[in-house]
Amino acid sequence: MASIFGHAIVGYTLTNVIDSKNTKWLLIAAIFSAILPDFDIIAFRFGIPYEHPLGHRGFTHSILFAVLWALLLMFLLGRKNKLIWFLVIFLSTVSHGVLDAMTSGGKGIGFLIPFNNHRFFFPFRGIQVSPLGVSKFLSEWGVQVILSEIKYVFLPCFIILVVRFLYARLKVILYDKI
Repeated sequence: MASIFGHAIVGYTLTNVIDSKNTKWLLIAAIFSAILPDFDIIAFRFGIPYEHPLGHRGFTHSILFAVLWALLLMFLLGRKNKLIWFLVIFLSTVSHGVLDAMTSGGKGIGFLIPFNNHRFFFPFRGIQVSPLGVSKFLSEWGVQVILSEIKYVFLPCFIILVVRFLYARLKVILYDKI
């Protein structure tokens, strides 16, 4: 899996790009939703194997889970801008599996669960898989994870946010000249 930091920055970026009003609750929900699929690691404690549909990188990493979660939050929290809530939460949640499918380890992502239990990876797998547990993360392995995420997650997100900012500023400048 990518680290919690990599997943969170994608949720932050998606919210800032899609929601021009940048509501605080949507931002919090998007960041949480981008991290949420990894709560499936609790399955290990219940003896559920990795390969099981409810195992790690299984159902909670699926497209269906992202749709259901986005619909739930849209109806519970998205009072005014339901479509924006759905879009931000869906993309934030599904982005988790997308990032994990680009990592160097694991057994793949169950994007199509419950319809198909096949696990997928993308051809590009440059993001170092993150260790489970804080103590392992505070090691050479954790440093390699952060370095790969700076290159493949943080830097692209930063560029997207800068372009979004410059576009908004340009719009204001052009609008003021009219």
